[in-house]
Amino acid sequence: MPIDLRHPFRGTAAVAAGLVTPKTLRGPRFRRLFTGIYIRADAEVTFEVRSRAAYLLLDGRGVLGGFSAAELLGASCGPLDAPAEVVVASGGMTSRPGLLVRRDELAPVEVTAVAGCAVTGPLRTAYDLGRRLPLVEAVVAVDALAYAQGIVPADVLVMAGRRLGSRGSAQLPEVVALSNGLAESPMETRIRLALHFAGLPAPVLQHPVGPYLLDMAYPDLMVAVEYDGRHHLDADQALYDLHRATYLGRCGWVVLRFRAAVVLGRPRWLAVEVRATLRRAAQERGRQVG
Repeated sequence: MPIDLRHPFRGTAAVAAGLVTPKTLRGPRFRRLFTGIYIRADAEVTFEVRSRAAYLLLDGRGVLGGFSAAELLGASCGPLDAPAEVVVASGGMTSRPGLLVRRDELAPVEVTAVAGCAVTGPLRTAYDLGRRLPLVEAVVAVDALAYAQGIVPADVLVMAGRRLGSRGSAQLPEVVALSNGLAESPMETRIRLALHFAGLPAPVLQHPVGPYLLDMAYPDLMVAVEYDGRHHLDADQALYDLHRATYLGRCGWVVLRFRAAVVLGRPRWLAVEVRATLRRAAQERGRQVG
């Protein structure tokens, strides 16, 4: 396969192909991602790019796992500054800045290929992240993999049953009980969990209203709760949102939108706002909300 210098590449391979010289690699035109792994200096280095670079570093000794596997599986759920993660059975490869090395045995059925990279499969990735992360982040990861890959969260417990005593597996039943594969983004999962831990009724996810879907809704009270992500700043998206908001307003819906700073930093306040809105809506209809 031809070497594309806009993507991670092995320096030795690029030199052998006559694309660069060792001196050029050490200069300002290229950036070293890991030992022997480079990319053009003007290329955007995303988490996916760093994960692909880590896979080249493996050189057949293992697979991508954890957040890196989830990223390539289309279930992005890790922090932007997360280290690339690999899984090896044995050997001298060790963790270093930007790279997390885990040692574990993987059955062949637990590994899949994505765009030229071997990664832990969707279910194994959900199992690993579900037992290693704090509860909320574990549910976020399982939700993301359920939505992107169609896994059944309960199957995570089946996998855990074949590995009794695995570290962190004690929290998996709670993770699975809290998961919902209809959540379209990690932020939606975090909002839903904030409502759950505040003792509020569970909202309906992806509730249809005319041509639109509401992230989370209380249909009987006509209250919706949604995440206001950065993509809403796009001009076309903003116009779409305006038409959507006008339609929902005419239908009598109250829509609460929360940005990342609130979802991540003030989840309790978020729940307080939702509770107050539900109570007002309920009072208008002569009902009660806890």
